[in-house]
Amino acid sequence: MDSIIRALVVYLLLLIIFRIAGKRALSQQTTFDLVLVLIISEAVQQALLDNDNSMTNAVLVVLSLVAFDIIVSKASFRSEKLSKWLEGKPVVLMEEGRLHPQYMARERVTTAEILQAGRDKHGLARLEQIDYAVVEQSGDITVVPRAETA
Repeated sequence: MDSIIRALVVYLLLLIIFRIAGKRALSQQTTFDLVLVLIISEAVQQALLDNDNSMTNAVLVVLSLVAFDIIVSKASFRSEKLSKWLEGKPVVLMEEGRLHPQYMARERVTTAEILQAGRDKHGLARLEQIDYAVVEQSGDITVVPRAETA
C-alpha cells in the first residue's frame, strides 16, 4: 500500500511541475529535454520503489499510475475547469497582424518561432504575412496567413 501512495504522490507532483513548466516544455523535445526527463525518471524511480525492488512492487506501481492516469483523464473529460488546468487553453500570440508581447513572454515564444511556424506550415517569409498565431494546447504554434497572402 505504501508503494501505491508514493506512486500517486509522485504522479501528482510531476503533473503539477510539468503544468507549471508550461505546455511548450513538452511539445518540442531537445537533447537537453530528453536528458532531463531521463534524470527525472531515475530520481523518481527511487522514490517510487524505496527499498523494495521486487517485480510485484514494480508492477503494482505501474498499474497504480496507469489507473490514476485513467481516472484523471476521465475527470478532466467531465470537468471543463479541470481540463483547462491540466491541459491549458490556446493562447493568441498574434491577432490581426499585431503581436501580443505579454502572451509571448508568458508562453516563452519568440518572434522567430512564430516565423518558423509560418515557414513550416505555409511557406511565409515575413511576419507581416501572418494574421494570427496561436499556441495550441499541445504546445504547437498554429499560424493563419493574411487573406492576401493565402
